[in-house]
Amino acid sequence: MTRIVVLTGAGISAESGLRTFRDGGGLWEGHDVEAVATPEGFERDPDLVLRFYDDRRRGAASASPNTAHRALAQLEDGIGDDLLIVTQNVDDLHERAGTRRLVHMHGELARALCLACGARPDWHRDLIDRPPCPACGQRALRPDVVWFGEVPYGLDIIERAVIACDVFVSIGTSGAVYPAAGYAALASASGARTVELNLEPSAADVPFDDPRVGRASDLVPAWVDEMLCAR
Repeated sequence: MTRIVVLTGAGISAESGLRTFRDGGGLWEGHDVEAVATPEGFERDPDLVLRFYDDRRRGAASASPNTAHRALAQLEDGIGDDLLIVTQNVDDLHERAGTRRLVHMHGELARALCLACGARPDWHRDLIDRPPCPACGQRALRPDVVWFGEVPYGLDIIERAVIACDVFVSIGTSGAVYPAAGYAALASASGARTVELNLEPSAADVPFDDPRVGRASDLVPAWVDEMLCAR
């Protein structure tokens, strides 16, 4: 039995046409990150933030899973509960490719969060018109996306899986945003073999045992074939 944890970042979805979170200037699709990805930004200009995420939700819905997403779903079909995928992405491309064991540590565009009752309903419509919460009826919905200064989801589940895994794989992530950036070092310290599949080497705390440079759509299917053949 080989237990595998896969961490995915913006690089895997970029090949489906979704832009990476922010560029070198700290902008996300032309917006200052502080304006659209912090609680303070939402408090200052909720309309700007709601419109921004309504646009992101529509963009994600129009994208399709690529060969990397589908390869990871194939790996799950082959090894079942021995695989956990942890994604920093807020799109649903992993799910639409067929992945079931998945933690969205930074939330999901396809969910809303009610500030009145804490409900997290599935959500595929715009929020700008302040629709009522399906659970409590209050018009207090925001995107269920973890902003800077907020605590990511599923940290206990992720940490336990990383400590217990035999192989840790990082795909398409910069290795610069914590706590996700520390998982490779935690896995390595716990005895796991670490693999990186990325367009360029990341800023990881410790070197990966097996760094591979290239497109996720090429590297991930090849790596998945190796894993399935080795079982």
